[in-house]
Parts: sequence; structure tokens; C-alpha cells
Amino acid sequence: MAVRPGVRRVRADRGAEPPPADVWPMTVPAVAQLWAEGLELAPGATVLVGENASGKSTLVEVLAAALGLNPEGGSAGARLETRRSEPEALPLVVERAPGAPRWAYLLRDETLHTLYTYLEANPDRLRLEPLFHGLSHGEAFLSIFDQKLRGAGVFLLDEPDAALSFAGQLRLVAGLLDLVARGAQLVVATHSPLVAALPGARVLEVGPWGLRPATWEELELTANWRQFLDRPEGFLRHLG
Repeated sequence: MAVRPGVRRVRADRGAEPPPADVWPMTVPAVAQLWAEGLELAPGATVLVGENASGKSTLVEVLAAALGLNPEGGSAGARLETRRSEPEALPLVVERAPGAPRWAYLLRDETLHTLYTYLEANPDRLRLEPLFHGLSHGEAFLSIFDQKLRGAGVFLLDEPDAALSFAGQLRLVAGLLDLVARGAQLVVATHSPLVAALPGARVLEVGPWGLRPATWEELELTANWRQFLDRPEGFLRHLG
């Protein structure tokens, strides 16, 4: 039977000095809501959907810091940094299930080039890893996904669809479902209606309101893509 879940809740440490409410990332509504209310994480997959600048990636970065992960990607032990743009760690408490596995990993599309370079310079001694820079963007992402995200860990993925074709996204969804079946816990931020349709996932829509539960059918993302695919000329005639 799969181990469930790794993390039950992420909440503010009420014994710590609260961060200033008018300083980023607390100015991001989703982060402010996490601080005020805490965030219950689903035992399987949680999918974050929202517009650019809605706060999806910032929320993923805040969760990664709370889990002790390298903010540019990788595991807690990864040592890579280019130009720091992520928020400092907030005083958060991670509530875990007794005996929950501690393996966790962060994949961020915007920092994959740096992560590939780091992994090639520090190869895993227990398995043969590919030269990621010799692969296409999508091939490299799916390769690192298959190699690093395994077992019943906690895995954060920020815009994993960015590198992938339609077929690649289908393969990604299949991989995510396999991870959930093995007891993994996922937080996935995406712009893809295909990834947002991940069966069994809890969907949270991110925006000026903070975080709110939604169904796939209710998402503005879904409505926009459906309307575009039905009548692309109706959208494109207004451009330029």
C-alpha cells in the first residue's frame, strides 16, 4: 500500500516574528493566505492554476524553502545558485505524517539549464545519468523527471508543461499519476489545461483573491482554451 501523505499542512510559526505584510512575498495574496490560514496539502496531487504574476511560482518557491529545498531546483542537498530572485524562507511549520518519507525535489522550468549543468558536474554515483545539455528541452525535462522523482516523496513542479509538446504533456500526466499511485505527494503549477485535468488532483485557482478551490470545468483557463479552439479567428482578429 502506498505511503500517504508526506506533508499534511504548511502553516505559520506563530512563535516567530511575523514577516512585514507590505514586503514581498507577503504582498502576494496566495502567500498572505497561506500565512493567515495555513495550507492543507492533498495526499495526492495539488494543481495550481492562474495567470502570469498571479503568484503560482512564488507560492511554489515558498513551499520549497519550507521543505528545505534548493530554491533553484533539486533536492535539499543540491548546491547551485545563479542570481538569487526567490523569497527568503518564511517562518513556516511543515506538519508531516508520522514516519513520512523525507525525499523531496523541486523542478522549475526557468532554472533547468542551471540544474542540468550542476547535475552533469555532480553525477549520481548510483546510476548513469544522461548529459542533459545534449538533449532537447523536452527530452531533458522528461529524463530528469523520470530519474529524480521517484517513490513516495514530496515533489514540487513549477510550469513543467513549458518544455513539452502535447504528446510530452500526456507523458508527463502519465508519470504524475504513476507517482501518486506510488504514494508521492505533488504540487504542480501550470498554464496547461491538459496538466490541470490531472485525474484525482485537487485544483486551486490562484489570483488576486489568493487561493480558491475549483473544478477543471470552472477554470478560466479551460474556458479560454475551449473558446479559442472552437473559434480561433474570433480571438486573433483583435490582436495587433
